[in-house]
Amino acid sequence: MRLCTHRFGCLLALVCFLSVTWIKSPSDGETTVQPDMQNLYERLLVAEKLGGMISTDLSRILEQLRNISRASNITQLTRNNTNTISITKETTRQPMGDSGQQTFLLPNIYIYMPHLRQHPDSLKPNVVVGQGRRGVSMVLGIPTVKREKQSYLVSTLSSLLFSLTFSQRQDLLIIVFVAEADSDYVDSIAETIRKNFPKESQSGLLEVVSPSQYYYPDFSSLEETFGDTKDRVKWRTKQNLDFSFLMLYAQDKGTFYVQLEDDVVAREDYYNAMKTYAYQEASKQWLFLEFSQLGFIGKMFRTRDLPMIAEFFLMFHRDKPIDWLLDHILWVKVCNPEKDLKDCNEQKARLKQRYKPSLFQHVGLHSSLSGKLQKLKDKDFGKQTLYRAHSNPAAKLSSSLKHYQQHSLERAYGGQDFLWALTPVKGDYILFNFTHPIHVSEYLFRSGNIETSGDKFYNTTVEVLPGNVSLQDKTAASSSPQHTADNGFIVIGAFENGLASGKIGEALQPISALQLVVHSDSDVWALLSEVCPEKQCVCVCVCFRDDVCTCLLNITVKQLLCFYLYMCSLSLAACSGVCVIFMEVF
Repeated sequence: MRLCTHRFGCLLALVCFLSVTWIKSPSDGETTVQPDMQNLYERLLVAEKLGGMISTDLSRILEQLRNISRASNITQLTRNNTNTISITKETTRQPMGDSGQQTFLLPNIYIYMPHLRQHPDSLKPNVVVGQGRRGVSMVLGIPTVKREKQSYLVSTLSSLLFSLTFSQRQDLLIIVFVAEADSDYVDSIAETIRKNFPKESQSGLLEVVSPSQYYYPDFSSLEETFGDTKDRVKWRTKQNLDFSFLMLYAQDKGTFYVQLEDDVVAREDYYNAMKTYAYQEASKQWLFLEFSQLGFIGKMFRTRDLPMIAEFFLMFHRDKPIDWLLDHILWVKVCNPEKDLKDCNEQKARLKQRYKPSLFQHVGLHSSLSGKLQKLKDKDFGKQTLYRAHSNPAAKLSSSLKHYQQHSLERAYGGQDFLWALTPVKGDYILFNFTHPIHVSEYLFRSGNIETSGDKFYNTTVEVLPGNVSLQDKTAASSSPQHTADNGFIVIGAFENGLASGKIGEALQPISALQLVVHSDSDVWALLSEVCPEKQCVCVCVCFRDDVCTCLLNITVKQLLCFYLYMCSLSLAACSGVCVIFMEVF
């Protein structure tokens, strides 16, 4: 086509040259044919101009055909019901003045990973567990791989889910990216997560995804650099690809994205701390926030920046480790080559903000790189709160459970420690027998803690013994969902995902005893980190100068004040002195 265009242009130029020469040459009939020659000359000029325009149009069409030919090998991926990742960029038209518009094809993932062209579905994520949740404030990305020694994934997820409130669970998405092409292994991880976190899986809080079997390239041709072995070069290259895939998958699911690893524990208040700090720093031009000082753990990005970051990682995925590449992005953005290293570091510091104390701690000893021991610890993480102390009412304690070391029931009830008991079996119990009947408005028992989140009470009920025996028969005969056990205790609740909490109705007051009863054998130890029978009432004795004392049981502070004013209204003389009030607060 280009040859034809050139021939056409040359032919037009030759015709114009001969015409002009012929017109200017003298002839005997010059006077006679002058008007006709002038008319012919003007028409040839118009033809020449049209020929130039046609030549320009043909050149533009030729360029467009080249682009179309190049794009024919590229499958344009758009998000649809199967959640295909949109990482191929659309063509962009750049205006070129009056001559029209020129089309440029922007870079895409196939340039950095050409092997993907052979399989159109190679960028379609395999969503094994998930409900398609979007629009959350925060997305946590956790890549996980097959480990030779020990898996920490369940413990990591338990730590992240441990202290979340209902509203926080609605505003969060945790994506577990199983970075393996082995479908059997992917399915086993999905089944483990479904089994350990059924409600989180069904609600859409947890997602499990994996890449296509064609996503990863042939790693055998990688060049060994920076003194790394071939295995390490392969490991770091694959990590770059894993993080890129996960970022691109998460890019439209929330406002902020946090990169984690599958062998960490989180501080109990990590969600509120991160969200508050992110919005506090929202007006600043940061690229990422750091909630841990170790590697890539706890790095938060705005999701709108993820495509650019992932493309940079893909561009150099064969060359350097991912934490180096992240630092290079900062260098490219703000460092001036004509200035010194100090100025560069100062400029880079503007694009990253460090939060203290650290919210995530690395706990894995065995790295995902075969044979590597990872002993790094974040010194800014500090100590975890392993139990919560409460001022509990006086009670006689007993239990069939055997505690581990000093972690006894007495110390847990007194707010000095947590109860850590050996594996419970059916029929085991914990009994709180109050010294006298008291008014208990609410109760809360929390099992497990941030470091040992798997040691929970399972299939365990909360039961109370009313102080008034007649109430037991009344409750048993009613249509209430509460029911009476053989020993007179009434079941009022049960542990659900390690937590038992609720209110106790007035009909059951006062309470003589409260117990926890295990109804099936457990596979793990049990840890009770919070014990709180909450009371809002008091027992009061009011004594006046004339030694007239009146005692009331289970009245509120407001009722106490009303009673005191009433007594004083009856006898002003009695109130002329100081009233002595003895209160036992439960």
